[in-house]
Amino acid sequence: MITIEDLNTHLRNESVAVISREDPAIAFAALQAAVTEAKGYMGAYDVETIFTQIGQFRNPLLLTWLKDMAVWHFVNLCNATTDLDLREKRYDRAVSWFKELQKGNVTIDLPKLTDPLSGEQEPGTQPITFHSNDKKELHF
Repeated sequence: MITIEDLNTHLRNESVAVISREDPAIAFAALQAAVTEAKGYMGAYDVETIFTQIGQFRNPLLLTWLKDMAVWHFVNLCNATTDLDLREKRYDRAVSWFKELQKGNVTIDLPKLTDPLSGEQEPGTQPITFHSNDKKELHF
């Protein structure tokens, strides 16, 4: 879903080259860490379908948050020509967004995890809410 070339909207190519020491495996490891972290928040979604999309079929908002997470993992290797405070804030914002998605407070146009036989949403993947009745007071 996300490639090293996608990072050019969040980091200059020169910065990627300096931090990775021109070894694409280093940047790829940061991308994989971001995808793995994001999948952990998306239990109600069909992550196998979502994360195999390529090109224009990728969700642009999800891609933006993934890039923020990947850049954070990547720039931790070296702070060459990048503002770590800005990157940390953007990473925190991305994690916050994924937590809201996990709670069901954010909606996004992505396929939900469904039962292959019935086509209904998998049990246990819907947000859970708890509540109780109003407190009753007895007077004699």
